[in-house]
Amino acid sequence: MHFSDRIQRVEPSATLAISNLAAELEAEGADVVDLSVGEPDFPTPENVVDAGQEAMDAGHTGYTSSNGIAGLREAIAEKLRADGLDHEAENVIVTPGAKQALYETVQTLVDDGDEVVLLDPAWVSYEAMVKLAGGDLTRVDLAPHDFQLEPALDELGDAMSDETELLVVNSPNNPTGAVYSDEALAGVRDLAVEHDVTVVSDEIYQEITYGPEPTSLGTFDGMADRTVTVNGFSKAYSMTGWRLGYFAGPEELISEAGKLHSHSVSCATNFVQHAGIEALRNTDESVDEMVEAFAERREFLLDRLDSEGVAAPEPDGAFYLMMEVAEDDQTWCEDALEEAHVATVPGSAFGAPGYARISYANSKERIGEAVDRLVDADLL
Repeated sequence: MHFSDRIQRVEPSATLAISNLAAELEAEGADVVDLSVGEPDFPTPENVVDAGQEAMDAGHTGYTSSNGIAGLREAIAEKLRADGLDHEAENVIVTPGAKQALYETVQTLVDDGDEVVLLDPAWVSYEAMVKLAGGDLTRVDLAPHDFQLEPALDELGDAMSDETELLVVNSPNNPTGAVYSDEALAGVRDLAVEHDVTVVSDEIYQEITYGPEPTSLGTFDGMADRTVTVNGFSKAYSMTGWRLGYFAGPEELISEAGKLHSHSVSCATNFVQHAGIEALRNTDESVDEMVEAFAERREFLLDRLDSEGVAAPEPDGAFYLMMEVAEDDQTWCEDALEEAHVATVPGSAFGAPGYARISYANSKERIGEAVDRLVDADLL
């Protein structure tokens, strides 16, 4: 067979590759502590499950309008307006997961040779999506600044120009857990306006923070017509397997992206969309309980690492932190999995060599056991 150039530009997801290897070890009988996974270890809230079941029982199992059912799009628009974004239901496309929302956005906005700027460390799929669209990447390294954007604004300014087509901003951030300050986002606004750049604001971890509250980038003056806001239900509502996300932006973007959406996925799953309405409107208590548990685990993990002399900038959001390991982080993560049966993700997959991403979407007992195993294996 002849394979397309576009598919040969990308590698399989590093995070899923680690998870697959961990699954193979578990199938062989190994007890693996999985700190690589990018999903909450909490069940979907019961009321959301009930809403999905009731929607199926009511016959909501066929196609919907391509951009999503009216009730969900309006609920999303209400949420966005509460965040300060001036969007109506017509500005929203509902997708099978936020990843699909990002993919459709990049495909709609990026041509062959277009420059796309990423802030490193960056979620692994951004690079792949840009390469599949034929874009060229320019990367700004935030690692020297403890993964914060504000002190790196000069570097970002050097990276952006009138030739830049798209900038991707992810706050709260995967893999670092950083929440970018309003001053940092104002700096992004200034550069985007100066160079007439469209910005994707990936806000999938918006509800999972530990102090600093994230501001939606599209709320800044001058950004309403140049920001695509992406969010979803996987993280905040522990609905990873339901595959439900969305993006919102100017009407012309929604019109153009709707073509790709209708010719690819057709629509998000009908009954899942009904469950999404319930998630948006009636799960604040469940979300708060989950975030409280993550906060306790974060403090526990930071304390354990500090006691071993391991450097890890304190994350303000999501459920990850970046831990300094060996210069060859890929080998370190492989050794951690094979020798200590602890699964992590190499930082180089995100553009941060020398680090490993640790997910604390696991119990404190298992997190503690993971640290003990890494110490016993002389990896910490």
